[in-house]
Amino acid sequence: MIKVQQLTTADDDFQAQLEALLAWDAASDETVTETVKDILKQVKGKGDAAVLDYSRRFDRIEADTLAELEISLERAQHALETIPAEQRAALQAAADRVRSYHEHQKQESWTYTEADGTVLGQQITALDRAGLYVPGGKAAYPSSVLMNAIPAKVAGVEELIMVVPTPDGVVNELVLAAAAIAGVDRIFAIGGAQAVAALAYGTETVPQVDKIVGPGNIYVATAKAMVFGSVGIDMIAGPSEILVICDGKTNPEWVAMDLFSQAEHDEDAQSILLSDDAEFLQQVDAAIQRLLPTMERQEIIAASMAERGALILVKDLDEAVEVANYIAPEHLELSVAEPMTMAKKIRHAGAIFMGRYTAEALGDYCAGPNHVLPTSRTARFSSPLGVYDFQKRSSLINVSEAGAQSLGQIASVLARGESLTAHARSAEYRLKD
Repeated sequence: MIKVQQLTTADDDFQAQLEALLAWDAASDETVTETVKDILKQVKGKGDAAVLDYSRRFDRIEADTLAELEISLERAQHALETIPAEQRAALQAAADRVRSYHEHQKQESWTYTEADGTVLGQQITALDRAGLYVPGGKAAYPSSVLMNAIPAKVAGVEELIMVVPTPDGVVNELVLAAAAIAGVDRIFAIGGAQAVAALAYGTETVPQVDKIVGPGNIYVATAKAMVFGSVGIDMIAGPSEILVICDGKTNPEWVAMDLFSQAEHDEDAQSILLSDDAEFLQQVDAAIQRLLPTMERQEIIAASMAERGALILVKDLDEAVEVANYIAPEHLELSVAEPMTMAKKIRHAGAIFMGRYTAEALGDYCAGPNHVLPTSRTARFSSPLGVYDFQKRSSLINVSEAGAQSLGQIASVLARGESLTAHARSAEYRLKD
């Protein structure tokens, strides 16, 4: 029996209770920070030798050179061909759907011409090289490979470098198979902060990338934060989150299991249910107690639900929307009669799952949209990973002779107002007497 917090918006101190519920410290402790800082310094200075040393120490890898830790594409293809047919078909179906969805996101260059002949526009180009971090060991996520690699390839990234730790030399066949399907170009059996450093700075064997994407533990997340600026990163992700808004008409066991689907990630994951039906909240609570003993990851789910989960009674569904917009969840399920109408009122959410049959788990694997989403209320200002994260925009400016006359006058006045005389004269030189 676990006790899940039960809140009501009618309480005078509800806002304070909600803020306490949502609070999560994403900062690394001083020990982690110092450790990562030293790893980055060593890899930047010593290259292959440092990465190899850390791989031996942390992952118990036996290798004489870093080149030995590169996994060939032939090996990945072999994994694809030898995994069970059911898994291969599921991976391929998921990859096809993810690719189809992300092809709709691809941006194209554009220009327009003004009356005086001046041409303005935007040129879209892909990153040259991207790095993909994939968790290894006990946490093996082929779905993460698909969600990170496919948008990069759709965007036109020329070379995609994947790093994946293989503790004790154990390689996950599904992860390699996913890499083959997604079109990864090179694979290295390295992980941790040392792998992030290798991608960020480059070594004799691992090429430097332009952007690093993909999830990892606290050391990986800290390393990504520290190398940002030398390279781009996708985001610093916090624990997984799900918020369900339900009108009380959905099977309570479905809702309980949807809450479990994120709680089973780890003890810090957060699962919240909002409903205007007090009896339904009690039915879901009863379902939680009934189903929990049947779960393989029972202890993790119990800790997550007890520490960070909540069942919240709202006065009506409009208030539920207000609370949801404040929470700005990673995953938002609208398990209501008119989900599309409600979705139009949602301003902040990583992904919105509409209708009683749209389990969030479908989005994690095969619906099509990306499962790399903003967490910890960052959906207020950020978006899911997508093709646009692997494309850059360059402004295009081609000023005609006639356009130089009018624009030159404007620039001259503004530049002299800022006391930047060279700017002004540069524009004035092109003016006709």
